[in-house]
Amino acid sequence: MLRALLCLFLAAEAIPNPYRTIENYFKLPAGRAWGSTSAIFVTPNGHVWVAERCGANSCAGKTDPPVLEFDASGKLLKSFGSGMFIFPHGIFVDSDYNVWVADEQGQQVVKFSKDGKVLLTLGKKGVAGSAPGMFDEPNAVITAKNGDIFVSEGHDIGTGNARIQKFSKDGAYIKQWGTHGSKPGQFEMPHALAFDSHGRLLVGDRGNDRIQVFDLDGNFLEQFTEFSRPSGIWIDKNDTIYVADSESCEQQGYGHHPGWKRGIRIGSLKDHIVTAFIPDTWPDPQPHSTSGAEGVAADAKGNVYGAEVLQKGIKKYVR
Repeated sequence: MLRALLCLFLAAEAIPNPYRTIENYFKLPAGRAWGSTSAIFVTPNGHVWVAERCGANSCAGKTDPPVLEFDASGKLLKSFGSGMFIFPHGIFVDSDYNVWVADEQGQQVVKFSKDGKVLLTLGKKGVAGSAPGMFDEPNAVITAKNGDIFVSEGHDIGTGNARIQKFSKDGAYIKQWGTHGSKPGQFEMPHALAFDSHGRLLVGDRGNDRIQVFDLDGNFLEQFTEFSRPSGIWIDKNDTIYVADSESCEQQGYGHHPGWKRGIRIGSLKDHIVTAFIPDTWPDPQPHSTSGAEGVAADAKGNVYGAEVLQKGIKKYVR
């Protein structure tokens, strides 16, 4: 009963927003505009890595380098990846500062050095598949402390893949888990990946309005729903969790999640209580669309960064 009442309280969004918004903080070269952006990551040195879609919502036929590194002041330090991607969707920077990018429509995951040298590729470029080691819309990638690689894939409800694949650090296929459905261990659009301080893998199961938690062998541990419909997840060293909901809406159809608002929810993994909420400012969200932050990250100072698809670009939120 207490949990049900808490969910009703959270759905009503009677939660403070202690943040102010800073727009246009990250500076692109003259003549270059932001494209749709869902991939963002903050490294321990405070640098912000972004993979954006070449000034539009696709990099197909474009030459803009979509992988961008900014320093903490918003200055662009480097860019790379020209001509390599169609639809950059997820980004992760490992402890050695290697940069991983998931190309949802290009059907690949690419590992770069911090200077843009290609170190490893997973999947077959431009070819979708369900066989082990193949991808159908890979959207997020992350590596464990031992180097094992995890990729979530599937961007449609009921069709295509809906699974997590695990690879060794050198790219050898190990295992997979997940099928379409709403039972524990099943998925509808597994859309975000993050590790907590105990090394558990959290999966944003967006189409099921929940976060599922697994061990590194894919065994289901728990699930929770207090953070709404997860498009992006970030967890800091204190197990503060930041979850971006870019789809919830009252209308029937895709994204139908009555009583919940789009925005970034912030709370603790220890008790699943949401303590702050940064609302999406887009008026009258519609189904079959996205608005506000889809990707989310935070730095060591507690500043929050939202990567936006519809509005195109990055917003910084400061307490």
